[in-house]
Amino acid sequence: MADLKAKPRPTGATAVLGRTGFPHVTSVTKGELDIVTSPSQPGFNPLDLLYSSLSACLVLSARIAASQMGVLDRITELTADVTGEKATEGPSRVKKFNIAFGIKGDIDEETRQKIAHAAEDICTVSNTIRGKPEFAMAISG
Repeated sequence: MADLKAKPRPTGATAVLGRTGFPHVTSVTKGELDIVTSPSQPGFNPLDLLYSSLSACLVLSARIAASQMGVLDRITELTADVTGEKATEGPSRVKKFNIAFGIKGDIDEETRQKIAHAAEDICTVSNTIRGKPEFAMAISG
C-alpha cells in the first residue's frame, strides 16, 4: 500500500428525507445533491453514488500512481467505468464490482496494468469496500 501524505479534508454527509419526496444530501463542505429513485428519473441513486465514489477514487489514484511512476506527463486521460451486480440471495448488497479502466496516452500495456493495479491499492474507497469497516451508530429523536 502506498504511503500518501495528503492535506486532510473534512469528509462526511447528511441525508434528510421527509415523509414524502426524495433524500437531499449535503456534504460537510456544503456540496449538495438530490437523490432519485425512479428508473426513468435522471440523477444519482444510492448505488450510483457508490459506483461514482469508486470510479472517482480510482482515476484520482491512477493519476497519483502515474505520477509516482514518472509517466504522468505521457497520460492524456484516465477513465474508470464502474458498474455492479447485486446479490440475489442474502442481505441486499453488491456482490461484484465491474471496473473498466481506460488509460490513454503514450504508454505501453505493461505500464497501463501497473497503473491500474497501483490505483486499486491506493484508492481509499476500494480499500474500504474490500475491508470490513465498523459501523458506529448513534440514534436520536
